[in-house]
Amino acid sequence: MAFSAQWLALRDPADLAARDVTVLRAAAQAAGPKPLILDLGCGTGATWRALSPYLPEGTRWRLVDNDPELLRLAAAQIGPSAEMVLADLSGNTALPLEGVTLVTASALLDLVSGAWLHALVGQVKVPFYAALSYDGYMAWTPEHPQDRAVTAAFNQHQRGDKGFGPALGPDAGPRAIAAFGAAGFAVQDAQSPWQIGPDMAQLHAELVAGIAQAAQDMGLPDAPAWAQARQSQMASSSCVIGHVDILAIPATQHSKGQANAG
Repeated sequence: MAFSAQWLALRDPADLAARDVTVLRAAAQAAGPKPLILDLGCGTGATWRALSPYLPEGTRWRLVDNDPELLRLAAAQIGPSAEMVLADLSGNTALPLEGVTLVTASALLDLVSGAWLHALVGQVKVPFYAALSYDGYMAWTPEHPQDRAVTAAFNQHQRGDKGFGPALGPDAGPRAIAAFGAAGFAVQDAQSPWQIGPDMAQLHAELVAGIAQAAQDMGLPDAPAWAQARQSQMASSSCVIGHVDILAIPATQHSKGQANAG
């Protein structure tokens, strides 16, 4: 599944504001003194923009995406410390993990299948930071009678195949926490909700249209009327869209950190 550079740019301010800073800082620390970061589904470089203020000079990035234009945009921002890997992550190919000290992903885990997640956990032996996985929560102000039905239909849609098999959708966060925990990782998690108000009118409008279309695709006939009502209130309405951030650290590295702290 690919996203346009325009959509990624539109959501970037909301993404950056939503990330949990405690988890973000911990991820940067977990990358080590000479980081080589593997960014899965890098898009235009959102993870780099969020993490780079907390990383040491000389940090290197290995960017992976299936869209050459997004790769080019991300690498152009980062500069010569960026390595581009054009690859379709939906396949069962091995990840380019050689020398990597931290694996990252933004807004990816809710698109993948349980089998894909299991394969990821089996490959990753270094800290893993995944931000902004949708968790199924939506709250709108003012409320509308169809809010609950639209949310339920949208969440059903999010569990459809996004190119990786049946998607985890809203279950991505808990499933990832459980999978990494079962593999012996110490997992830290925090909520990272979008807070969208009248000052983000274009994102709000695109979000409403996308949610309504997904709900309609799942058979909810009232979705267009819900969207029309929401659009008419855009100048004074707001919404909260739930996400979760996680950081999973291998047991050996976690134990070493505790020993050093002691």
